[in-house]
Amino acid sequence: MSIFLPPSTIGILGGGQLGRMLTLEARRRGYRVVIFTDEPPGCPAGQLADVEINAAYDDAEALGRFLAQVDVVTAEFENIPDACLQAVEAVKLLRPGRKAIFTTQHREREKLFLRESGIACAEFRIVETLAQLEKAVAELGRPCVIKTAAFGYDGKGQAKVNADTDLATAWQPFEGHHAVVEQWVPFVCEVSVVGARSVDGRMATFGVVENQHAHHILDVTFAPAQVDPAIIEQALTLWEAVAEGLGYVGTMAVEMFVTAEGRVLVNEIAPRPHNSGHYTIDACVTNQFQQQLRAICGLSLGDPTQHSPAVMVNLLGDVWSAPEVHPDWSPILNHPRAKLHLYGKASARPKRKMGHYTVLGETLEEAQASVTQIRASF
Repeated sequence: MSIFLPPSTIGILGGGQLGRMLTLEARRRGYRVVIFTDEPPGCPAGQLADVEINAAYDDAEALGRFLAQVDVVTAEFENIPDACLQAVEAVKLLRPGRKAIFTTQHREREKLFLRESGIACAEFRIVETLAQLEKAVAELGRPCVIKTAAFGYDGKGQAKVNADTDLATAWQPFEGHHAVVEQWVPFVCEVSVVGARSVDGRMATFGVVENQHAHHILDVTFAPAQVDPAIIEQALTLWEAVAEGLGYVGTMAVEMFVTAEGRVLVNEIAPRPHNSGHYTIDACVTNQFQQQLRAICGLSLGDPTQHSPAVMVNLLGDVWSAPEVHPDWSPILNHPRAKLHLYGKASARPKRKMGHYTVLGETLEEAQASVTQIRASF
């Protein structure tokens, strides 16, 4: 088993806020960090890394320069071309491995993995034509949801089919592509589990949190989730089944639906740290990025215990009055148990994730009351 100790160099594919927060943890512990991203110079992760390489993911020369400087590689987002993943894995350890990233970056592959592994998820069909869509809707019933098979996140690439939806019109944006048609799940809440699996197969989870979305983007996370113990047990068991099935190494999130009947169904898998795990930075003994670092370096996992109830709130660009004019952060900074995290993005735009804040409390209700007070100031 390969173990990487400081001052080894961590290579990160991607330059966004997840890479930034992983870089912070790595630098604190004496590791070097090299970022490879197709973003312009000065990306959120690149601002803190030792080296930032800016090039297309199919740029073989630039990728070679990146690989020559690093000891182990991870990815901060899943939508990296498979040819790049294969090139990395051919010469360096990639954690999580290509199998996990390749499977979860594509809804069709992800859904088929869940079905073949016997992991509970919504009924679905894979379709390529309008005729196949019509057959799928007839079998699954209305309402249902059409989702693009590739490159969908934060609600992008989705269309709901209601009783009065014209299927020919609904199919037009998906024409020429594979799509996944999912049975509608009348869920009562959405939960997620973030956890880590080490090289030797040991697992540590942060428990179950409840997520509320606005316009298909995560808005607020409540940690821990206020759900029945049976729901918690199902969710943790599903996370472990996914991690085991993918042979996962690193931090991973699994988003799930909870039905009125008390069933838990996997919705999506994120092969990386996740927005709903950001509360762990301030509320847990070991946070999700520290676990990622430990796992990819072949070290034992840390204690994931949550020491304080917490509410995490996303800060989107909608809060900004102008792209380069920051809001007045004093309501957060003046609160004794609130923690502000900004991602270093150059300018704001609607629906863009610019940062988050977490509020701790003696109880979840106390933290939630503080969030209500803070949000009223924006």
